[in-house]
Amino acid sequence: MSPQQLQALIFPIGIFVIFYFFGIRPQKKREKEIQQMRSELRVGDEIVTIGGIRGKIILIKEDMITLEVSSTKTRLDVTKWAIGSVIKKNESKNAKKDQNEDN
Repeated sequence: MSPQQLQALIFPIGIFVIFYFFGIRPQKKREKEIQQMRSELRVGDEIVTIGGIRGKIILIKEDMITLEVSSTKTRLDVTKWAIGSVIKKNESKNAKKDQNEDN
């Protein structure tokens, strides 16, 4: 193989390696974190859906979660994949305590 052919081969491989480390790998890591977060859901956790609805988990079935979303105790059934983030009860209580101490 001539040096020109070797350079022509190394350049696309280098681009692929860069793309993998800055594109594919972080995305797979994030998907794994989201899957773990969804598998660790418990009754009583406060969550935010990907649509922005905030509620408290009152029932968990296989793929369905029942949320209580307002002071009138409105219930919504959502699928697990619709959970965007979890706000644990302990974290929200600690945040309120910190705010009260600051005042």
